[in-house]
Amino acid sequence: MKTFSIAWWNVENLFDVENSPARSDKLSRTLKGELKGWTDAILSRKIANLASVIRQFNGGAGPDIFGVCEVENQPVLQRLVDALAPLGRNYLIAHDDMSDSRGIDVAFIYDGDKVLAEDTFSHTIQKRTATRELFQVNFRTTSGRLLVVVGNHWPARMSGVYDSEAYRIIAGETLAYFNSRIEEIHGDDTPILAMGDFNDEPSNRSLTDHALSERNRTRVLYANTPKMLNLMWPLMSQGMGTYYYHNEPSILDQFLVSGGFLKSKSKFKVVDGSVEIVQRPEMIEAGRYPVPVRFGRPASGLNQNGFSDHSPITMSITES
Repeated sequence: MKTFSIAWWNVENLFDVENSPARSDKLSRTLKGELKGWTDAILSRKIANLASVIRQFNGGAGPDIFGVCEVENQPVLQRLVDALAPLGRNYLIAHDDMSDSRGIDVAFIYDGDKVLAEDTFSHTIQKRTATRELFQVNFRTTSGRLLVVVGNHWPARMSGVYDSEAYRIIAGETLAYFNSRIEEIHGDDTPILAMGDFNDEPSNRSLTDHALSERNRTRVLYANTPKMLNLMWPLMSQGMGTYYYHNEPSILDQFLVSGGFLKSKSKFKVVDGSVEIVQRPEMIEAGRYPVPVRFGRPASGLNQNGFSDHSPITMSITES
């Protein structure tokens, strides 16, 4: 039996340097002063801070598949991979250059000695203004089995939870549609893992009514329309959060799995009790609430001892 360590992290505005030649003129105009003072030295410090945490995942061995969002481009991803070199992993990158108005993308870093990205797909969310697509990667394990992973970074709550809810509902419908299509193409035993920053909690209707995620595995197993089990519900009952707003915890970062993980004959299984919100002491503020320590930017609240405004999440799966 093989075990795979899975992780996800919204790394918060991991942009390329201020005057990057890899950035388009249009994006440079959009970002304007947002990246003022974002030098190579500051970017290197942020990457070093992030890598110091990632290298502790999986008992110090690092993750096998690691999903990230709020990364600007492939060169920045490569710098993050380079910072993980002490792990001795054969890390490769699957990256989707998305149409988001701020140029932030979803990507996966994965160990090419354990899985390979066979196919990638970018699924557009139909919204008036540009937003992140869903990024699907069809991984193939060394045993030749298919493992489908879908990265999500749903529209933000910046304009208010309810004013922006319709956009996340559209994203939820998009995820449910492609969950169904994947099963139609590859069979309903296909293991599908959706992960990401959903900008809503497991109980919000974008996830329950539209992405068709459940807290009850039986309802997933016997659903007429393909559903997914949301693995974060047990942590919700503990009052935990991956993101804090005014000291209110919200589980915005989540793992969802299809019935292909849950059947008695499934070749892939979720390791019971393995889902975790990573909150190491250096990553959270001292005090009553475990608020993630932000890195920020020179233009707004720079803290070079910080990391991200989200906590990462990790889990383990097995392949029999």
